[in-house]
Amino acid sequence: MKKNSDQKDWENFLNNPSDVFDKDNLQKKSEKLFIRYKFDFHGYSIDDANKKVEELISTSFEKGVSELLIVTGKGTHSNKEEDVYTSKEYSKLQNTLPEFIKNNPELSSKIEKIKQAPQELGGDGALVIKLKKIKE
Repeated sequence: MKKNSDQKDWENFLNNPSDVFDKDNLQKKSEKLFIRYKFDFHGYSIDDANKKVEELISTSFEKGVSELLIVTGKGTHSNKEEDVYTSKEYSKLQNTLPEFIKNNPELSSKIEKIKQAPQELGGDGALVIKLKKIKE
């Protein structure tokens, strides 16, 4: 009796290949999944941060990353407030990185949107950069 049941199971398995796990198809599906990459810029100078964000955006765009979480901090430790030669607003990465991206046509062409991160992802001390999808 058991032998007959096993034979039927085997025949059903062979006749219904849709039940077979397709690892190649899984990889194609996973490529379309949402991917977020996080990078912390604490301690970076404005110049170094601009170079790094340029590299991150270009590389992430090519790899199909959907979103970048850029942790900038709030700039409370910058100690630039008493320096008369430094802009209070533009001495913080939170403000300078979006301006750098907007003023760089190659980078801005890869960006869908830049916004302040929600509170659970860093709030005032982080930016979310949504990248465009590569057209196939």
